[in-house]
Amino acid sequence: MATPEAELVLKWEREQAHLRENVKEEDTEDWQRNPDFSGLERVGGVDLSFIKGDDINACAHLVVLTYSHMKVLYEDCKMVTLNAPYVAGFLGFREAPPLLQALEKLKNVQPNLMPQVVFVDGNGLFHYREFGLACHLGVLSDLPCVGVAKNLLHVEGVVRSEEHQSQVSHT
Repeated sequence: MATPEAELVLKWEREQAHLRENVKEEDTEDWQRNPDFSGLERVGGVDLSFIKGDDINACAHLVVLTYSHMKVLYEDCKMVTLNAPYVAGFLGFREAPPLLQALEKLKNVQPNLMPQVVFVDGNGLFHYREFGLACHLGVLSDLPCVGVAKNLLHVEGVVRSEEHQSQVSHT
């Protein structure tokens, strides 16, 4: 008999594979096809910040900026309690729900400020199963999302080598 965590991982693997089918890897917006991104007016960023020593309570952040002047148009943060456990490779199931709530709130209160692209603190296609948090959020929000991860995952053809480390900015 499988353990509860093993059953959860199997369930999430199936759901992740199903959601992966809906990832749009091609440019879908006119501004994406323009070398200068003309037409892009609003960029968003999302992140969860945890209280030190507490892996259940976090602050969900959403910021929307003008492009290209980077003037803040909207910002929201809300304390949230995460219901899903942390399981490596399945961050989307844990962190996407409160980030989606932040985007839904914006859509309801000021839909004219919805970002045209969202930068996500997490991986996107650069993930073990090519479906990190950024993909998860993008599929569920129907917004273009870009993963901006702090940690390099070991994926096919990419490793943490001395050459890679020499290219990493330490600012």
